[in-house]
Amino acid sequence: MKTKKQKGGPSGLGDLDPAKTRARDAVHFRRIVAARKRVAEAEQELRDAVQAARDAGDSWTVIGAALDSSRQAAFQRFGKSTERQNRDGHE
Repeated sequence: MKTKKQKGGPSGLGDLDPAKTRARDAVHFRRIVAARKRVAEAEQELRDAVQAARDAGDSWTVIGAALDSSRQAAFQRFGKSTERQNRDGHE
């Protein structure tokens, strides 16, 4: 199935014609962008915390409990990245 390629980029904003589109306050747009940034920062903090726990010797069972998930779910989400960091010498 082919997807239609947007001229104005993935957001479609480049397709808007300022002469035909009524201007609006971008307060909600800015709020969404700010929230996405905070989510990304929180995700990085979580990855860093899991890495620190692994570096300190915590088991996947303990990490899973902290995440309110199983050890398997914790490992599936974070295991490959923590193993890669340890292998690459970022302990």
